[in-house]
Amino acid sequence: MTTTYNVTGMTCGGCARSVEAAIKSVAADAKVSVDLGKAAVTVDGATEAEVKQAVDEAGFNFLGKV
Repeated sequence: MTTTYNVTGMTCGGCARSVEAAIKSVAADAKVSVDLGKAAVTVDGATEAEVKQAVDEAGFNFLGKV
């Protein structure tokens, strides 16, 4: 199931890659798309708990579903 989450603190492509890598570290097969302008991360293949854990551990702010 594809879900979009609000994630703040991302300011550049490096941040986007960090978030993507963090999510894939907890759900290797997840499909992840980051939209810096909307401060959003769309994920298919990971639970909300997995995404929150990964984002928090990467140092960004997980605000929940859009």
